[in-house]
Order: sequence, then C-alpha cells, then structure tokens
Amino acid sequence: MKVFLVRGLSGVVLAGSCLSAAATLPTVPTAAAEPVRAFGAAGLLQAGLGLALVLAMIFGCAWLARRFGLQAGGSGRLLKVVSSAMVGQRERVVVVEVGGQWLVLGVAAGQVNALHSMPAQKIPEADAAPALPGFAGTGAFSSKLLESLNKLKKRD
Repeated sequence: MKVFLVRGLSGVVLAGSCLSAAATLPTVPTAAAEPVRAFGAAGLLQAGLGLALVLAMIFGCAWLARRFGLQAGGSGRLLKVVSSAMVGQRERVVVVEVGGQWLVLGVAAGQVNALHSMPAQKIPEADAAPALPGFAGTGAFSSKLLESLNKLKKRD
C-alpha cells in the first residue's frame, strides 16, 4: 500500500511541477487568423485583364502564323496549294498542284473528294479579273475566285 501512495504522491508532485513550469514560462500569443479577403472589383479587374492579355497573345501568334506561314517555301515541294475558297462553314474548295496537274478538291469535315483535274496553268493576272465589284450576276462567283487567286499569288 505504501508503494501505491508513493507512486500517487510522485504523480501529483510531477503534475504540479509541470503546471507550475507552464505557468512560469512566457506565453507566446497565438497568431490571429487573417480575415478572408473578399474577391472585390480590383481582383476581378486584374483577372480579367490577365485573361485578355493571354487571349490577345494567342490571337497574335495565330495571326503571325497565318501572315508569314509556317511552311517552308521552296520550289522543290511536291504539293502546292494554288487556291482555296470557303463554300460553307466547314466546306471549302481547294486547288492543288501536283506534278504538273491541278486537282480541284472538295474538302469537308472528315472527307476529301476530287472534283476535277486539269493541266497546270499560269495564274491569271489582276487585269484579267472582271471589274464589277458589287455585281451579283452570273459571273460573281468566278470574279471572286479570280480575285482571291490574284491576292494569293501576290502574297507568294
């Protein structure tokens, strides 16, 4: 029984000394939690400007890629796109030169159809195009096609 008393008393003394040591140690104030900041107009404006900048960079790179082209130019190419025209949202007519032949291709989503083939020709100059800019008669499509061919030829 004495053993239990000694152990009990030693436990109480040990616990008391811990409490007194904790009472004598300097207390460090706990860090106050920062208040949650509201996502105000300034933050929204900053995010919007950042998004606009990223989109402007994407469109700028796309414009540069179209303007200067990503294909290496050269006369030794086997395939050359002579002209292209949109005829719908996802459909286009493309004239391609392959080995001295022009192929007129109909390109749609997921498929390419050969529409016509003819011997390669010299692309007509701007003088050959009809000078009827607003005319919507029978030759309107052909004049627009010739204009686009001339613009593409001048770019190359």
